Amino acid sequence: MSDSVSILYLGPIEGTCLHRAEALRRLGHQVTHIDLRNMLPATPWVDRVIWNLGGQYFSAFVKPQLKKTLANLRFDLCYVDGGELVTPGIIALLRKHAPCVINYNVDDPLGPRDGGRFAAYRLSIPYYDLLAVVREDNVQEARQRGAQKVMRVFRSADEIAHAPRQLTAADHKHWDCEVLFVGTYFKGRGAFLLELIQLGVPLTLRGSSWQKAPEWPQLQKVWKGDELRGDDYAKAIQCAKVCLGLLSEENRDLHSTRSLEIPSLGGVMCAQRTSEHLSMYVEGNEAVFWSGARECSMACAELLSDDNHRRRIADAGHQRVKINGHYNQMILKSILAAVGIGVPHGVCA
Repeated sequence: MSDSVSILYLGPIEGTCLHRAEALRRLGHQVTHIDLRNMLPATPWVDRVIWNLGGQYFSAFVKPQLKKTLANLRFDLCYVDGGELVTPGIIALLRKHAPCVINYNVDDPLGPRDGGRFAAYRLSIPYYDLLAVVREDNVQEARQRGAQKVMRVFRSADEIAHAPRQLTAADHKHWDCEVLFVGTYFKGRGAFLLELIQLGVPLTLRGSSWQKAPEWPQLQKVWKGDELRGDDYAKAIQCAKVCLGLLSEENRDLHSTRSLEIPSLGGVMCAQRTSEHLSMYVEGNEAVFWSGARECSMACAELLSDDNHRRRIADAGHQRVKINGHYNQMILKSILAAVGIGVPHGVCA
């Protein structure tokens, strides 16, 4: 394959999935972006079925519409982002329009957290030419399920979406805070954040589904709104003195997308101490790590007490992300190289 190719990109046309599609365009590829979810009714029950039972039950609805959409179109590559609705039968259809079909999944499709959400993905594993996964556990698990080729990559920030903004006085007035956590409620997070509050951490909480937390009556007073996107997300990170990085244990995370986005935006990351975080940043110089609420509260207090120290960590962390190459374009280049795009030989070359 040549350096510039035509790519059929299947995935949500929003969020980090859209960031990755745009990164492929910046790399010079021609990208046709289709969201299979838009081929189903826009009702919550569809999402509940996908989440609890799997997207394979909607294949009979999706496949005919996809066949019609792709009629007479040819691509060099099909890139599936996620794949909750992509079954073996849909992959067979995709192969009529692209000789190579690969998958990238930022979640834990072989883990316990998301129930039946990735049932279609698991059925389809043997039919992809390449699976790109973001946790080491998934590599062997995918091979045991018949994967042809698996590569492990780190998550990534986006060169554009997570570039620092020019901030105004109005931005600071609206977004300035001491310690910020931006993220969705998951089991265990509420108890941890409540303990931080009880230890005196001046916390600001933003994100969705926190009303489900048993600790909601206590957390409600520090919750400042739902999910943030775009410039709002970037400015909130930049205006916080300290940004917390919490992981999902059920999702077997050892780093998260926040692990790259916070330093990329110039924020100070104060995150859980894991082997992967320690491999990515120099502790105490490029990021701050902790192993429990008490250590986290002490780290926050130290950071809040020393403006110069915070700035040094923010600057060093920002430079480390660049050095490590944990950005969409770099990660995507490595995935495409594995299937022969930009290199002489690959899986689909």
